Amino acid sequence: MSRPDVLIVGSGNAAMCAAIAAAEHGASVLVVDWAPKHQRGGNSAFTGGAFRVAYEGASDIRKIVPDLGDEEIATSDFGSYSEEKYFGDLIEMSSYHTDADLADTLTRESLPTLLWLVSHGVRFIPIYGRQSFVVDGIRTYWGGLTVEVSGGGLGLVDTQHEIADKAGIRFLYGHRVVGLTERAGQVTGVITRTPRGTEQIEARSVILAAGGFHANSEWRARYLGRNWDLAKVRGCRFNMGDGIRMALDMGAAPAGHWSGCHSVAYDANAPEFGEISLLNQQKNSFPFGIIVNARGERFFDEGANFRNYTYANLGRAILSQPDALAWQIFDDQSFHLVTDEYRMKQMSWVQADTLEALAHKLDGVDADGFLSYVQAYNDAVETGTPFNPAVLDGRRARIGPVEKSNWALQLSKPPYRAFKVTCGITFTYGGVRTDSDSRVLAQSGDEIAGLYAAGEMQGGLYFEKYPGGAGLMSGSVFGARAGRHAAAFALET
Repeated sequence: MSRPDVLIVGSGNAAMCAAIAAAEHGASVLVVDWAPKHQRGGNSAFTGGAFRVAYEGASDIRKIVPDLGDEEIATSDFGSYSEEKYFGDLIEMSSYHTDADLADTLTRESLPTLLWLVSHGVRFIPIYGRQSFVVDGIRTYWGGLTVEVSGGGLGLVDTQHEIADKAGIRFLYGHRVVGLTERAGQVTGVITRTPRGTEQIEARSVILAAGGFHANSEWRARYLGRNWDLAKVRGCRFNMGDGIRMALDMGAAPAGHWSGCHSVAYDANAPEFGEISLLNQQKNSFPFGIIVNARGERFFDEGANFRNYTYANLGRAILSQPDALAWQIFDDQSFHLVTDEYRMKQMSWVQADTLEALAHKLDGVDADGFLSYVQAYNDAVETGTPFNPAVLDGRRARIGPVEKSNWALQLSKPPYRAFKVTCGITFTYGGVRTDSDSRVLAQSGDEIAGLYAAGEMQGGLYFEKYPGGAGLMSGSVFGARAGRHAAAFALET
């Protein structure tokens, strides 16, 4: 195989944006992935395809979704989500740990990058089902998250690979990259392990976009802490931290929140690793019900904020409960608000016409404790405050051990439905340090010549909390920047 200008490790959204951008700038590109072709796409293939983008209103949404009709515009309230608000969310949700340069680049480049994807044929649509409610005849979008890729994450991956094929980008599947090669302080290629043995591939530059270490149970226990080896893996089984390890071995500086991760409420009986045919195993409509542990008590503020600002911390909270299990409970007055992931065949749930009957169906839960707590919870709901799912409505339930800040509804209308959940880990926050052009940096602050990183292995953006849709957007922004700069480096050397 001839020596490519740019070699990319991984085949998810960040990797493909890097490949497309590098080819667009005149570089020859080779993509190398450990997964077989039918499992390509990394974690991106397991996502819902939502992108958090800065926009000023319906006119910008129409640029992203060119086929949006006049009637739909007239009957929709898309609101706005400014660059300042986006930047502020990243800073605030990280408790001011986020790398400000990376956050600034992400917010400024989000809309141009999305329009760049549109220009290449990626199709976006408004997020009708998960991010909007009809209020007084107007479909109202909430939480700063408005658009998704048609076909979800798998649709994004398939479209990007079609674009790459047309651009003449080459692929090698089933090749696990285990090391980097260097000469005179410059990265010169990779070492791969295949069924045929170890092989070396030379390249003029290398982009690592191989994800974090969420699928590595030993690293999870080491860096995230006790019991994290028990978490179920939502997405790609191949994200073992290989890219991070290789970069660190090359002298890269670690960055980001190494003891932090994105983790969600996940079906208690889901498979150990994510399966493309079972993508709806997470359960994210919890703001409209309550979540209880084995004592029958709530332990998490389901209404602290819009779910796309809080869902990524719920898995961690569940993992700390007895047996790492919990139940999400809804009555019939709120069940019409839950998403389709609560209506799939493969899930763990029970239903009853009375709370007493439900209590005895909640496996592992103290029935008396549950009934006592629900009675106290119902009494604590501020029923005089109007319920509105499209805004932070302030309808509270002041009760211990943690109150519910918004969307508190009494459990009073049968049937009652309960869903058994555990912790599902999506991706890890620790990675390697890069500058805003995706160049990997050594501990000294100097760049490692010829080495770039993007996607989930890029540390410094997420700490503690995570705003939904930022992952695909940051992967696209920094993947594209990595591709452009790696191409320029390769063609100049």
